[in-house]
Amino acid sequence: MGRLSDRIFGLAMICVALVYIASAVQVQVSFLSDPVGSKAFPIGVASVAIICCVVMILRPDEEPDWPVMWTVVSIINSVLLLVGYSYALKPLGFLIPTAIVSGALSYQINPKPLRAVLTGLGLSVGLFVLFRYILDLGLVPFGKGWF
Repeated sequence: MGRLSDRIFGLAMICVALVYIASAVQVQVSFLSDPVGSKAFPIGVASVAIICCVVMILRPDEEPDWPVMWTVVSIINSVLLLVGYSYALKPLGFLIPTAIVSGALSYQINPKPLRAVLTGLGLSVGLFVLFRYILDLGLVPFGKGWF
């Protein structure tokens, strides 16, 4: 029964690769396009993925040591924070959601409250300056109508 996780993952990824190929085949190619076309790259990537998955199914590694339940909860919490972050960006702007989420993730990595707050504020302001003024992206610092 051992080595089952690699085989399950390999089968799941073969299904994903087949769906990827099916969607690539449906891409409409114009008459004057590249002879290889825009279908070749995704089909090639999916084909290599299928080969890798077949190897994974036929020669799985030893059964891994799965993380303790608290680690799984921590990962789920991080994913939920990032999903919430993506929804909060438009109504709240960049600075506030970035400070909150980066501070919370920092606290999750190293539970020191002051350091987490300073990390959140520093990342928020630092990334805003980088993206807005150095990379010239159209970020909004705060939500519409705040200031």
